[in-house]
Formats: sequence, structure tokens, C-alpha cells
Amino acid sequence: SLLLLWTLFCILVFPFAFALGLLFLRWSADKVMRWFVWLYGRGWMLVMVPFVTFQREQLDQLEVGKPYLFVINHLSFFDTYCMAMLPVYDITFAVRSWPFRMFWYSGFMRLARYLDVEGSHWDVTLSNCRCAFASGGTVLFFPEGHRSRDGQLQRFYSGGFKAAISTGVPLVPLCIDGTDKLLPPGRKLLRPCRIRLRALEPIDTTDYSEEDGHLRLRKLVKGRMAEALKQMRSEGE
Repeated sequence: SLLLLWTLFCILVFPFAFALGLLFLRWSADKVMRWFVWLYGRGWMLVMVPFVTFQREQLDQLEVGKPYLFVINHLSFFDTYCMAMLPVYDITFAVRSWPFRMFWYSGFMRLARYLDVEGSHWDVTLSNCRCAFASGGTVLFFPEGHRSRDGQLQRFYSGGFKAAISTGVPLVPLCIDGTDKLLPPGRKLLRPCRIRLRALEPIDTTDYSEEDGHLRLRKLVKGRMAEALKQMRSEGE
């Protein structure tokens, strides 16, 4: 009920917060929207504190205002809310088409200029990534494409890796664990859990400019993420 109240409150105050962001911060409309989404996530985390312990790991290596391309494993619908754990707020999400068909989200997503990687031509996606990076923002891809049902990493798609190489920005693998325990399939009530978000070492993508570079980068990142997730889970036992 608190989560619903927080959501309704944010919807009510959004027009005022949006106007203030445009007038006083003098940001573009899409940047204000991404900032508001980050603030909504921070509030969601506060609401969840009685049920959830949030743990940030190795995020101090991220520089605010520096463009990055994030890739992260995908366990739950709540993964996107947990990106408010990051020290950066200007995050452009690159997602599949289905969230854009949810009328209660689509307007906000389009205003934030999130990327429909499934329904857009690759040149459009890459151009939008360049725009995000040019303004000092970040772009986040879910390379698995959809949620893992067993917690294990699934097949990685190449889009995020190609974008990082083409734009020359550092790629930062992120590992999240615990969101799948918050609301497991078949349950209607939230359950207590610990959610951990760990940033791995940024990777210089200029070393992967050859034709098969995205394949080598994809393999490297998946291996590092699998090892980090294994370590995180063994520490939590």
C-alpha cells in the first residue's frame, strides 16, 4: 500500500516537479524526466526499507558526469527501480518493445527518450546513444533481453557491446542479486530480502574495434559477470 501511495504521489507532483526542472535547472525535458525517474526509484527504496536491505558495492569507481554504457543481468521487474542505487541519475534505459505498450509507462518512457532496441532500426538506437553520451549521460542495456527464471545468466545479445565500441565509451558491467527473491513468480506479497548491486571494473572499448571485437567483449563481460555473481551468492550463504 505504501508503494501504491508513493506512486500516486509522484504522479500528482510530476507536473510541478517537471516544470521546476525545466525553469530552474534549465535541463532538457528528457533529462528532467530521467532525473524524476531516478528520484522515484530512490523513494521506492525508502518505502522498501522495512522489507529490503540495499547494499552497494564498488560504485565509488564511477565518476558522476562521465559517459558510460552499463550492462546488467536481469532478474526481476524491480531491477529498473534499483538503478536508483547508482550515483548517476541521467540513465537512458535500452529495453525491448513491450514496456512501451504499457500505457501507464509509455508516456514517461518516451518523454525520457528511452530506447526501444527491438522496435527501432539499429542506426536510430546508435544515434540516440551518441546523443546521450554527448550530454554526459549514461545508457543501460539488459544484454539478456528478458528476465532469467533460474538466476543464471542467459544468452547475451550484442547490441550494447556494439554501441559501446562504436561510441568509444567505457563499458561497465553491473551485477544485481536478490531482486528475484523480493517477489518470486506465483507470489502476491513481497518478502524480505537483501539486494546487492556491484559495479565491476570499467572496460576500455577502444581495444575491441576490429570486426569481431563485440564478440570478444561480450564473452569477456559475461565471464566476469558470471564469476562476480557466483562470488556474491557464495558470500550471502
